Amino acid sequence: MANIKSAIKRIEVAERNRLRNKSYKSAVKTLMKNYFAAVEKYASNPNEDNLTEVNQRMAAAYSKIDKAVKHQVLHRNNGAHKKARLAKALKPYFSTPEAQASAS
Repeated sequence: MANIKSAIKRIEVAERNRLRNKSYKSAVKTLMKNYFAAVEKYASNPNEDNLTEVNQRMAAAYSKIDKAVKHQVLHRNNGAHKKARLAKALKPYFSTPEAQASAS
C-alpha cells in the first residue's frame, strides 16, 4: 500500500475509474446482445412491431456506445467498429433487388 498522499489518491481514482469503465463496457455488451436478439426475432418474423423494437434497441446501443467513447472508456475507432457491427447485422434484411444487381 502506498504511503504518499498523491499515490493514495491515484489508487482511489484508478479504482473509481475502473468501476465506471467496467459498468460502461458491461452495459454496451448487454445492449448489443439485446439488439442482436431483436434482429434475430425480426429475421424470423419480419413485422412492424419487431422492426420498431430493433430500432429502439439500436438507438439505445448507439447512445451507450457514444457515451462510452465520450468518457474515453472506449477508443473512438472501437466505438465506430461496434456501431458498424450493429448496422451490418440488420442490413441483409433490407436489401433490394436493384442494390443486389448493381453489386454484382
